[in-house]
Amino acid sequence: MKKIITTSKAPAPIGPYNQAILTGNTLYTSGQIAINPETGELIMDDIKTEAEQVMQNLKAILDEVGMTFENVIKTTIFLSDMNNFAQVNEVYGNYFNEDTAPARETVAVAALPKFVNVEISVIAIQ
Repeated sequence: MKKIITTSKAPAPIGPYNQAILTGNTLYTSGQIAINPETGELIMDDIKTEAEQVMQNLKAILDEVGMTFENVIKTTIFLSDMNNFAQVNEVYGNYFNEDTAPARETVAVAALPKFVNVEISVIAIQ
């Protein structure tokens, strides 16, 4: 059985999807982009600020179900420009213990929703 997860502390979906789905002890988040959930505005001052907002949106969803980044077992990072990898990786790395970091892939894509530079999704277990 699946449970729909929503929180006002992360951006509302902009299409026919939910912020996250919890099934059993596994949480699947939708990809998060740098939308400030309070204002609905994109945060794109620079790539690090953008990545920070993405990670904060993921944190809000994890918090909603009583999880932390320690529960994350898999992440997917989408970048519109692989030249941003090092800066995004630096911000991303602040949220994980290197010894227990999740599995991950990083993919360069032609474009992302709202033409952002980074989108990240996670899978976490309780």
